Amino acid sequence: MSEKRVRVRFAPSPTGPLHMGGVRTALYNYLFAKKNGGDFLLRIEDTDQTRFVPGAEAYIREALEWCGIVPDEGPDYGGDMGPYRQSERKEMYREYADRLVDAGHAYFAFDTPEELTEMRERLKKAGSSSPQYNAITRESMRNSLTLSKDDTDALIADGVPYVIRFKMPRNEEVRVHDAVRGWVVVNTHQLDDKVLFKSDGMPTYHLANIVDDHTMEITHVIRGEEWLPSAPLHVLLYEAFGWEAPVFAHLPLLLKPDGNGKLSKRDGDRLGFPVFPLDWTDPATGEKSSGYRERGYFPEAFINMLALLGWNPGTPQEIFSLEELVAAFSIERVGKAGAKFDPDKAKWFNQQYLRSAPDAELAEEVAPYVKALGHEKSPEFLAEMCRLMKERASFIREMAENGPYFFAAPTDYDEKTVKKKWKEQTAHIMRKLTTEFKGVEDFSAINLENVFKSFLEKEGVGMGAVLPNLRVLVTGEGMGPGMFDVMSLLGKAESVERIEKGIEKLENAAN
Repeated sequence: MSEKRVRVRFAPSPTGPLHMGGVRTALYNYLFAKKNGGDFLLRIEDTDQTRFVPGAEAYIREALEWCGIVPDEGPDYGGDMGPYRQSERKEMYREYADRLVDAGHAYFAFDTPEELTEMRERLKKAGSSSPQYNAITRESMRNSLTLSKDDTDALIADGVPYVIRFKMPRNEEVRVHDAVRGWVVVNTHQLDDKVLFKSDGMPTYHLANIVDDHTMEITHVIRGEEWLPSAPLHVLLYEAFGWEAPVFAHLPLLLKPDGNGKLSKRDGDRLGFPVFPLDWTDPATGEKSSGYRERGYFPEAFINMLALLGWNPGTPQEIFSLEELVAAFSIERVGKAGAKFDPDKAKWFNQQYLRSAPDAELAEEVAPYVKALGHEKSPEFLAEMCRLMKERASFIREMAENGPYFFAAPTDYDEKTVKKKWKEQTAHIMRKLTTEFKGVEDFSAINLENVFKSFLEKEGVGMGAVLPNLRVLVTGEGMGPGMFDVMSLLGKAESVERIEKGIEKLENAAN
């Protein structure tokens, strides 16, 4: 196995939007492939046409591309081992199903829905907690194991509907080595004779999955924990075909923030965070679900957060670029236990990326939000505003929404600050300070700060008596970024005008 080129696949079904747990599965596959110089494939498993949702496949591709997880092969990506949609491969699966029948590993089953229901009811009455079509019950059902070859051929020739079932060995131990969990051992008496080929001419997931992984030369199957119960059947199918099985790795679940159960869309709706990478509108109901992209998350922050939900780098490092994740990733450091999703930690990751982003890039990103608020500012102005605001923001939009004073003079003044700090002599002190500011030619933050400190010393007043009042006059707020940086950005004329008008308003309000 080690001599082969590493090839992994992400194989979602187009039955709706891609859950963030699915994105994590794709990410781990991508990281593993790139770490080992291999290929990452996207395969669309659309054999169940009854559950197909229009737009879901395009959503999956768009979501992966937004995250930077771009497939090497797949629908619309090219590759030598396609088609990469199972519905376009359906002609090939029958041949493999017949091969299993001919080898005695599968059989034709003609049971009607009524006969299957009757069998299950009979087993329930006999005390069975999990009535199954298995090595015991198949002996009393209508299939090619209980019928003669002539009767079987006649039923097929007459067009009687049938399925092809796997013939599960009786009372054998199946050993599956999982790269995350170690050895998993299951006795076949716990397993049923799964349908491999349906009466509508389409394969089930189990057959199509194995055939595709083999013919696409997949070396490692990295998938969600929910597929672990299917692993013994898949190992038996590989053995039945005489093929070498890939390495299996089943990833832990993403859990709700309280740790009780799998993270679902309903949890996001209830607790106010997205569980999908992009916005999604259900074409059947019109119901909208929010995505990380539209909520203002950086794709790099989203991916960084997801990577650490279930994988531990073994170091204190938390911030990783995609390239650093590739270099650090290993399946051996993926945990068995479910990983609790923390929406506050997700915001923290976004905040870290926001703080480290170049101000000029942030200016481009914030410009549409500023415009939506009805303002136009130069890129240079917005870059400086972002420098001042990014330490206090988790999302780009917050830099515009939380700093209205960058675009217009305040009309209201923070009540708490005014009540606590605006005293009888404050107006007089602030007018004297304004005179000092009017005399500053180079209206830089450092010059303003020096003038301010000299003023305090000269007048014998404390910073706590003056700075909060200066802030409230210029911005209307009680807190914010560096005051002298804000004034320098606004410029002398605007800053002085705001101070003078504010003094007048607050004086009039006090009288």
